[in-house]
Amino acid sequence: MNPSFDTMDSIRADLQPLQTLTDFFYYREKQHPDKLFLRQPVGDRYIDFTWGEVGRQARIVANYLNSIGLPPKSNIGILSKNCAHWIIADIAILLSGHVSVPFYPTLTRNQLGHVLHHSGCAVLFAGKLDNWQNQKPAVPADTQCVAFPDYCALADLSLIQWDDILAQYEPMTDNPRPWPEDLFTIIYTSGTTGNPKGVMMNYRAMASAIENTKPMMRHDVQNARFFSYLPLCHVAERNFVEATSIITGGTIYFTESLETFTKNLTAARPTHFLAVPRIWHKFQQAILAKISQKTIDRLLRLPILSQILKTQIRQRLGLSEAKLILTGAAPMPVSLIQWFRRLGIAIQEAYGMTENLGVVSMMPSDKIKDGTVGKAYPGMDIKIDAATSEILTRAEWLMSGYYHDPAMTNEVLHDGWLHTGDVGHLDQEGYLQVRGRLRDLYKTSKGEYVIPTQIEAGFADNHLIEQVCVMGQTLPQPIALVVLSDLGRQNDRRLVKQFLEETVERLNGNLQRHEQVKKVVIVKDPWTVDNNLVTPTLKIKRNVVEDRYEAKIAGWYEETEKVIWEA
Repeated sequence: MNPSFDTMDSIRADLQPLQTLTDFFYYREKQHPDKLFLRQPVGDRYIDFTWGEVGRQARIVANYLNSIGLPPKSNIGILSKNCAHWIIADIAILLSGHVSVPFYPTLTRNQLGHVLHHSGCAVLFAGKLDNWQNQKPAVPADTQCVAFPDYCALADLSLIQWDDILAQYEPMTDNPRPWPEDLFTIIYTSGTTGNPKGVMMNYRAMASAIENTKPMMRHDVQNARFFSYLPLCHVAERNFVEATSIITGGTIYFTESLETFTKNLTAARPTHFLAVPRIWHKFQQAILAKISQKTIDRLLRLPILSQILKTQIRQRLGLSEAKLILTGAAPMPVSLIQWFRRLGIAIQEAYGMTENLGVVSMMPSDKIKDGTVGKAYPGMDIKIDAATSEILTRAEWLMSGYYHDPAMTNEVLHDGWLHTGDVGHLDQEGYLQVRGRLRDLYKTSKGEYVIPTQIEAGFADNHLIEQVCVMGQTLPQPIALVVLSDLGRQNDRRLVKQFLEETVERLNGNLQRHEQVKKVVIVKDPWTVDNNLVTPTLKIKRNVVEDRYEAKIAGWYEETEKVIWEA
């Protein structure tokens, strides 16, 4: 192994001044062809791909793309759950000079039809999917479809087969490099409030974000390992897992399925790990299902047993070797971060959005200020609109605009500043507090403002709750709709009612009168991607939830009981 292989200084000597992902890949492919890059679990075994093998396959597929007569810089789609060939296809698109356009694998037929039509993809890579036969009719007739190999379980011989391409074409031998202003990718937002928007990012934006975040992203970790399970089409996973692994020369481990998640994670033992708040809630519930909070509190007071407990929990979660542990994509309750911190798991919160590559701020590991999302990355300017308290951001890595939507672009980009739509506060030390979405702010029937996300955070300490949505635009005071956790569903209804009433009483004691929660409604059905009540990144689609229960909330509000079960 080259002794300088993991040092950024050695890479700079071999790279041009603009260090794009393409440059980093060429470097890794040349210097370390036999080093492990991708590990795809299949049952109890792995299909392994070295940097050299990834390069070989990506170069062949790139040659194929350049042989079929596409116009230069055509949009090429990827529709698949995370897997090794997702990464290889993405790299192939970059090497071919075309534009990578990934889609969420859970899209319905109509949703897929919309983004395919909007993006105009000339080719679509289809892979690890649960519902391809329903999605397939949404693919335009003139779009060429390429199927990933058989471990992705896409048995559709009517598609062009990946392995046939490998057998029929030779690898491209040159190393083309993009211009800084070339379009690198179009990232579609998860669509929390309507149709997804296509965020355009050029190579300069990605290169600048990489350069300015490398110390915080721990590029110095030797033999870095990443665990890929959140959608790769989302900006957070694409940056944190795909981009950072290519830059550091690390190894990506994938999850095979939801059922094998725990086994795959503990086998990977990632050095870098990212989870959204919903996942951290799941981890917490799994721990509490094995050991009570009372027992945890007792053990933590005993130094030797405390260390044993912390070590065992990290090992069982698969985080025993994690050097960087992040949360993002949605607000993380402070109480949950503090709960894990007591167990020796230091979670750093990061903040951003697709339109700024998810790179705005991050909590410093050595100077934590709870209740904030940390400080701005170098190169990122943040200011707060004096009139609306909206967070504005400015950096070299802002989007160049929304694809085919100049009007929407002009709504959010003004004089170099991106209007995020988030409401926040910047303190004197430069720590950013995010209070909620501007669009979620509403007036009660009495004309007083309510920020739902701040109230929802007050339910975080109740382990019987998995999801919560505060609403009540037509009511004098808010009501909270909740989905019970597994622990909540297993408990007696009387105890659940008692715990929820105690939670509301504590919460209301810290709220103004018009913000205080009047009722808690326990809904029958969980909110999932399948019923369109959460996004693929597990954020609640507030407007969809409100529409679903709108006809019932007035009646619930008039009930005499404080805690109500949906009939």
